Amino acid sequence: ADVRGQAGAKRALEIAAAGGHSVLMVGPPGAGKSMLAQRLPGLLPPMNQHEALASAAIASLAGAFDAATQWKVRPFRSPHHSATAPALVGGGSPPRPGEISLAYGGVLFLDEVAEMPRAALEALREPLEIGRITISRAARSASFPARFQLVAAMNPCPCGWLGAPAGSARSCRCTPDIVARYQSRLSGPLLDRIDLQIEVPAVKADALMGVRDGESSAAVAARVLAARERAWARQGSTNAEMTPAALEAHCTLDGTAHALLHKAAERLGWSGRGLHRVLKVSRTIADLAASERIRSIHIAEAMQWRRALAASG
Repeated sequence: ADVRGQAGAKRALEIAAAGGHSVLMVGPPGAGKSMLAQRLPGLLPPMNQHEALASAAIASLAGAFDAATQWKVRPFRSPHHSATAPALVGGGSPPRPGEISLAYGGVLFLDEVAEMPRAALEALREPLEIGRITISRAARSASFPARFQLVAAMNPCPCGWLGAPAGSARSCRCTPDIVARYQSRLSGPLLDRIDLQIEVPAVKADALMGVRDGESSAAVAARVLAARERAWARQGSTNAEMTPAALEAHCTLDGTAHALLHKAAERLGWSGRGLHRVLKVSRTIADLAASERIRSIHIAEAMQWRRALAASG
């Protein structure tokens, strides 16, 4: 699979939309990360009645619901990178929903994610895992749904130009230690919960000026809808929400795929969670290809979507 450039990023977003997966995009300023993130809601299937009612109820609780423009429209929330943990997950007295709940059924876009407060980022770990957040205060506690699709974007280093092509007008002057410290602002446990980690390099001017019209969003959305329908018919959820029991039942591998996954997990030191997430992404890739079984080609592609920070270094 082409995992670099705009083509690779578009493919990753298609997979994310089809399976409900979270995404991290790493690339220099102006590479198109924000533009790509803003296109994701247009690839998602229409909201069903349950999702629409839940989304409207949460927005109404926060005093931010407009029926004329928001009913059955998947939300796209994009808080500033200075947002605090209570702004993201909710808080106050009485407790009120935060950005992760207001993004229910839609997309939470965190631009410049490496610049966000560490406490705010770490607060995302539990909601990403279970799709719900509980806010506890001295007087009372409240639980809010938080089933959202995370799209995060960051530069590969503080100056943003790590990996720039040789001879380009921009060059990175960050030392390896500075790069390592910057990238480590996203902790290992948080990165482990992000399904697709992709590199979005800068596009050269001649390539940008000569680009032809690509595939329409409607065509991609049709494939996404077909893949999601396969998943729901099979296990009653998106692939990102599969339980361990569903993984065992519906992520069967042929011999070659099993050997490839086992070797990769040992060599790359994946955690159990990381292994399960690669399996879920592989299941989505297979669904997009209308394949009942997960084959080695699907495993190989899924493996490529967890290498962005290493590739940037």
